[in-house]
Amino acid sequence: MWRLLSELFGRSSPSSPPDQRLIGNTAFTTFRATSAFIQEVRRDLSRPHAFALERVGFITVRAASGADGLVLLAEKYYPVADDEYVRDNTVGAMIAQEALRKALELALLQRIGVFHAHMHFPSARLWFSSTDLREQANFVPDFFKVCPQMPHGAVVLNDKAIAGRIWTAPTQVKNIDEFNIVGTRSTVKRAASDGSTDFFA
Repeated sequence: MWRLLSELFGRSSPSSPPDQRLIGNTAFTTFRATSAFIQEVRRDLSRPHAFALERVGFITVRAASGADGLVLLAEKYYPVADDEYVRDNTVGAMIAQEALRKALELALLQRIGVFHAHMHFPSARLWFSSTDLREQANFVPDFFKVCPQMPHGAVVLNDKAIAGRIWTAPTQVKNIDEFNIVGTRSTVKRAASDGSTDFFA
């Protein structure tokens, strides 16, 4: 994979270790965003596609470490373009190499965390599918090859809740503990012990 990244960006592998000032305290992890931001993400991910059953996007985050743990501050949302999906009937959505290249480039050039995002249909329990978990293990660690100083990960949404996982190193992953959505009516949702959230958040 690094040979591909080197060809894409013309860089050698970054040697900087993870920034322990940011990601050293992960006993409790909070994902924070405005309600307007989350609504924007949900609107985009809910749009139908010509053949993909799901849409995919990437959320960039800044990280801040405090006495209570690590806080992930959602910054921008980047949807995957319609022509960057690949036909594959075995999964809800398969994105092309170009879409992943753009996401890696965000992490490399902006030195930010990148979180894969997609939607699930309403259910009693919001969590990743077995396919989601398998694919995350394949691609999330690659972001540390271009930006090892920041955490990366994945989130899944429905129209009521969010759940997610965070990597603080290529082999160190945990569930996000809390989602703090700030708006005219702020909400705080704690994840269950297995990382999932219920539908009626």
